[in-house]
Amino acid sequence: MKTTPHTIIIAEAGVNHNGSLQRALEMVDCAARAGADYVKFQTFHTKSLVTSSAPKAEYQKHNAPEGDTQLSMLKALELSDTDFKALSDRCRERGIGFMSTPFDIEAADMLSSLDMDYWKIPSGEITNLPLLRHIGKMQERVILSTGMCTLDEVDTAVNALVEAGTPRRNIILLHCTTQYPAPAESVNLMAMNTLKTLGCHSVGYSDHTQGISIPLAAVALGASVIEKHFTLDRNLPGPDHRASIEPDELKSMVDGIRQIEKALGSSDKFVTDAERPNISIARKSIVAAREIKAGEVFSTDNLTTKRPGSGLSPMLWDSVIGTHATHDYLPDQQIDL
Repeated sequence: MKTTPHTIIIAEAGVNHNGSLQRALEMVDCAARAGADYVKFQTFHTKSLVTSSAPKAEYQKHNAPEGDTQLSMLKALELSDTDFKALSDRCRERGIGFMSTPFDIEAADMLSSLDMDYWKIPSGEITNLPLLRHIGKMQERVILSTGMCTLDEVDTAVNALVEAGTPRRNIILLHCTTQYPAPAESVNLMAMNTLKTLGCHSVGYSDHTQGISIPLAAVALGASVIEKHFTLDRNLPGPDHRASIEPDELKSMVDGIRQIEKALGSSDKFVTDAERPNISIARKSIVAAREIKAGEVFSTDNLTTKRPGSGLSPMLWDSVIGTHATHDYLPDQQIDL
């Protein structure tokens, strides 16, 4: 009997803690209460991530108008190495997996001491060959987001990880649209099927749309991993809050995914235990349409089909028509041969 699939659900805290360890700890608690498998943060050293003149994306200018550059914005969102140790410990206490995305080699080296189940590589780093090779050498399980990518770029990144030492079977690819929020018409969920052709472990979906309907659809299409940004309060200042879901929505998404997993079942078509008692109730039997005397020929004039289906199946109609009644029948009485 096929077991129910388990979708890995990553509650993406990202930088929605706004640089506050206390808020980040509260986000761990929130993700654990919602039933997510992992809560994920972002680990970076701002000066190693961006130049002093790197501009903001349009959504960042709108959602985080303070300062003109990424450097000034990200510096306020940076957590310390000891903060991440505290977050990892809190995850262990709450029974939820800890993950964080490294944006530079120094961050990756620090995170390697925190015993993560998966290394998450974000879409923006998929062309960062030095970082890909550094993580690939660890030979651990990798989840690779593919926003802003062509299939050839994804293939090149996968090959870089494999050549560095990570088995292809250890790599999960996440389809993604890098926009915050992403409009539904830009999502292109069916591209998950194309990513499967690269022969990695499996394919999932990292969602930046508003609401929870599209990640639920991705699970129905076979996503093995769902990643979704969440926040304690969508009205907080910061670049990602407005494209994130709040705690009650996170819980609804997790519950919805678990329901979909139960419903997916197998590719076999069979009568389920739940519906079996309804067969005789919903189907019909061949019955007398009027009073029939023994010896009378069965015809379309004196026979019909009615519920329940506990008698002769209407699929035997042609076998009954033209034969003779062996005894009298009252109206609605089931026909027997």
